[in-house]
Amino acid sequence: MLNKSLVAACAITLGTIWLTACGSSDDSGGASDDTITMGFAQVGAESGWRTANTKSIKESAAAESIDLKFSDAQQKQENQIKAIRSYIQQKVDVIAFSPVVETGWDTVLVEAKRAKIPVILTDRSVDSEDDSLYETFLGSDFVLEGERAGQWLVENAADADPNGDGKINVVQLEGTTGAAPAIDRGEGFASETKADPKIEVVASQTGDFTRDGGKKVMESFLKSQKGIDVVFAHNDDMGLGAIEAIKAAGQTPGTDIKIITVDAVKDGMTALSKGEINYIVECNPLLGPQLMDLAQKVLAGDEVPKRVVTEETAFDQEAATKVLTERQY
Repeated sequence: MLNKSLVAACAITLGTIWLTACGSSDDSGGASDDTITMGFAQVGAESGWRTANTKSIKESAAAESIDLKFSDAQQKQENQIKAIRSYIQQKVDVIAFSPVVETGWDTVLVEAKRAKIPVILTDRSVDSEDDSLYETFLGSDFVLEGERAGQWLVENAADADPNGDGKINVVQLEGTTGAAPAIDRGEGFASETKADPKIEVVASQTGDFTRDGGKKVMESFLKSQKGIDVVFAHNDDMGLGAIEAIKAAGQTPGTDIKIITVDAVKDGMTALSKGEINYIVECNPLLGPQLMDLAQKVLAGDEVPKRVVTEETAFDQEAATKVLTERQY
């Protein structure tokens, strides 16, 4: 007959072995060791573009079985820095974020580098002398977007001068002050329009990439500036806000005042197809699949380009009408 104490000890030992084999000591609650965890710090939800961008990232992470830890910075840099530090403390595998502004990131990026957590910039870049602080940048060429907007205006200058007075007065609705797309789109637009001395930006103010901001700034411009011929908005949402202000002032957007925007979200493309906007330069928000692919390559030790630029186009009224029903965002 077996000793009862020996039987009990064996049972405890076997039970422990079974729990070790079938259970998990991982704090993640059962995630496998090879699951990639990504911390993503989003700018906010200030526009239709950003909403589509967030959706693309979340859906792509789920499709690739990547554990996504997501935060919304509500357009505040301090919130993004706090989120990134939280991801470092949580020891995520990779950090990705779209910087609210260009400057002020070196300290927290050094912290991520010391923790050996690779960083990927999406949509917006940072202004840092040390590019070893991030692995790669994925996004658009904002300077080129501004240049395309300016080229269209130069090529269509005659139509943009309805009074025929030889002067084209432009008001500019800027994106968030200090943000890469606001800086670069403004510079690109200026570099192209300087080729035509008739074109002059008579007023420029931030609308923070929001529809309400665009409306309020445009209302102010309509009161303070006489003979506005053209609006250049750094994104569709501000342009759509400007349309509301122009209509409320008794003028016809797209006819009395030409409107050029950047993004090509569905609301903007709809306004373009109606002739309320005259030209839109595309900025593709569907970066999720490329981001997940880059993250996996970086973590596998593969070499990736320092800058990955998305392919984009531009639309006039006819082109927008043709593709409107197919737009995903």
